Amino acid sequence: MLGDCHSHLDQYPRAEIPEILTRANDAGVRFIICAGTTVESSADCISMAQEFEPLYAGVGIHPMEAHHTIDSEIYDRLESLAKDSPKVVCISEVGLDFLPTSPDHEIQFQVFREQIRLALALKLPIIFHSRDSHSDVFQILRGENAGDVGGAMHYFQGDEATAREAIDCGFYISLARPLMRLTELQDAAKAIPLENIVLETDAAPQPFKKYRSNWTEPHHTQAVAQQLAELKGISVEEVAAVTTRNLARLLGLGDRFGLDSGQVIPGLS
Repeated sequence: MLGDCHSHLDQYPRAEIPEILTRANDAGVRFIICAGTTVESSADCISMAQEFEPLYAGVGIHPMEAHHTIDSEIYDRLESLAKDSPKVVCISEVGLDFLPTSPDHEIQFQVFREQIRLALALKLPIIFHSRDSHSDVFQILRGENAGDVGGAMHYFQGDEATAREAIDCGFYISLARPLMRLTELQDAAKAIPLENIVLETDAAPQPFKKYRSNWTEPHHTQAVAQQLAELKGISVEEVAAVTTRNLARLLGLGDRFGLDSGQVIPGLS
């Protein structure tokens, strides 16, 4: 059994979701987290999770969508979305993004902090994004005591030192398809204990790819697991068992899938 820590299935036409989920199920992927990027998309993720059993939802404002600070009205809306559905299992997708085209950094800092505070208030783990911003991300995570709820560093593409800093902050490393091609990431994955890793796909529509069959979907979690197994010289069954247990524990889904539901924060257990 596998779990996909992070996807954006709400960006697909709803009519495609049953086929996407069938392909995922055939690959052994039994649960998938749909990450919100705005208040509206968070609501869409929840709606999908309520309609399709394998789906769960994250509530959050992506740093690339952080055009305005979070005021009391937006905070209350996010809180309400998170509290009103049992299928909300994390605060996601949040973080920092320092591309030249990204929103103002000070606004991003405020939006990230407020969402960490929401996660702490609701006791939900945080799935965070970091692009060209690791130092600031880790500083905020520590300053806001985000390790109290833990979470995962989404779509990790860094080196071993960065991975170990994330783990030290109380977070899992979430590996996706870049593991298939990035040498530095492969070296980091070999060095990081399996107990600190979860898997994901970041699945979203990819019209820039020539063939629809090449678009990343949750079923590709299996290929990531296979690559990780080869890098570590262990069976794919062991990779699936440990990483899925890690994710299920983190999200409080252990009982649902017959796994130990006690949350373990990486580096602190």
